Amino acid sequence: MDTIARVRRAFHVQGWSMKKIARELHVSRNTVRKILRSDETDFAYEREHQPLPRIGAWKSDIERFLVANEGKASRERLTLIRIYEEVRALGYDGSYDAVRRYAKTWAKTRGSATGEAYVPLYYAPGEAYQFDWSHEIVLINGVTTTIKVAHVRLCHSRMMFARAYMRESQEMVFDAHEKAFAFFRGTCTRGIYDNMKTAVEAVFVGKERQYNRRFLQMCSHYLVQPVACTPASGWEKGQVENQVGLVRERFFTPRLRVKSLEELNVWLLDKCIAYARSHRHPEQSEQTIWQMFEAERGSLVHYAGPFDGFHCVPASVSKTCTVRFDNNKYSVLSKAVPSRRGSCLCRQDRHPPGRRQYRRASAVLRARRYRL
Repeated sequence: MDTIARVRRAFHVQGWSMKKIARELHVSRNTVRKILRSDETDFAYEREHQPLPRIGAWKSDIERFLVANEGKASRERLTLIRIYEEVRALGYDGSYDAVRRYAKTWAKTRGSATGEAYVPLYYAPGEAYQFDWSHEIVLINGVTTTIKVAHVRLCHSRMMFARAYMRESQEMVFDAHEKAFAFFRGTCTRGIYDNMKTAVEAVFVGKERQYNRRFLQMCSHYLVQPVACTPASGWEKGQVENQVGLVRERFFTPRLRVKSLEELNVWLLDKCIAYARSHRHPEQSEQTIWQMFEAERGSLVHYAGPFDGFHCVPASVSKTCTVRFDNNKYSVLSKAVPSRRGSCLCRQDRHPPGRRQYRRASAVLRARRYRL
């Protein structure tokens, strides 16, 4: 590029002839003629055809190993040295450097063909909402307590909803969705989540997920298509991530003092409505968030009513007529105790228990149930 600039300045500014430029700058006359006639400031040479005499017959085998690598975890992928050794075992007699250069060119070509493009996100009314959890510290009846706050945000109108719970269990997820959709008086066609264990059981390549069976039932009840974000990619649900920081800064600072969790949830709902009425929409600055939310309500999917959000898991009954669920023990009827032959009553008829065993069983049956 420096030589091109010197030739152009010598001809157009200093008025030198092509012969003098070639003599003074030690450049061939054909090169000077090419620079001046094309009026380009940069030349790049790209070979149109690469012969690859040694590796040409083995390109399909190398590509087969490279494609197989893409679908594996990083620790299970073959290195280029291993790929070179595998191709050598098939009969390749070329060098490793040729394999390395071909793999680099192949990855560059494939990346340009399958690369992802990102554009500023725009959500149509009723198209999507985002869901996330956060933990906050409050004083409930004078006791410092760490609570979990469920956040739901409509992507189009930016209307937010927050509700506090003591835990992040699946029952709380179902209840948060039911309360949010009842408040919105509808739901969206898509729900954007992170890979929380209460919803996602297995993460596969790309956007493929194995969702929890009960979670899929909830989505089917509300006619929602769940979409999980890429792991460690919080920007894919950036609106609700920003809402977490906003709620923490504006609602939970300084530390709140409430009498009960119910009082806190009523206060949170009032704060969400007040914030929406007093703040402008980030894109439609002439309207408030509440006005955009009122306009979006007509595009929401009709609210289908509450979902029966119980958590069902198989549990075995112990010999003391109890089952363990969620680290608690609950008493059940003695008929539920499994037996090797027949029912529990028949076994008791054949082998009558002693007085001490009767006392133990009756004490267990009279035990008070623990609350969830």
